[in-house]
Amino acid sequence: MTETLWPGEGSPAPDFSLPDADGRIHSLADFSGRWLVLYFYPKDSTSGCTTEAVEFSGLLPRFLALGADVVGVSRDKPASHRKFIDKHELTVMLLSDPDTATLAAYGAWREKKVCGKDCVGTVRSTFLIDPKGVVRKAWPQVAKAAGHAEAVLAALTGLAGS
Repeated sequence: MTETLWPGEGSPAPDFSLPDADGRIHSLADFSGRWLVLYFYPKDSTSGCTTEAVEFSGLLPRFLALGADVVGVSRDKPASHRKFIDKHELTVMLLSDPDTATLAAYGAWREKKVCGKDCVGTVRSTFLIDPKGVVRKAWPQVAKAAGHAEAVLAALTGLAGS
């Protein structure tokens, strides 16, 4: 497998059409005119992914105040997302990408090491997309879930103002 590239800062964000936890389909165009934090994570209800989703949910009012929506994407099915949302009282939208097309388009589906072994899977990554659909900031490999939402909020604050 060759190295997958992610959309760089200043490039158009790849489109997507994915179901949420209730089966409703959402696409990039649905967020037109607003900032979008699009984050990719490996699996519902795992420790790092739970930390990240809870932190984004806790900061959601501040993201909304800056005109931004926050959306998480993983391979998990909508029913898994519903359980994850309900169990942790998440307020961010979670989308399901079981065929990995969107994950691949954003470079989040690629080779990585797990327990010292090479495999292909979801690499935790985040993209801050402006109201015109352009990637303004990319975190192609988030090293630590804890504190990441705050870093994204700080970047958005710098770009969107106040």
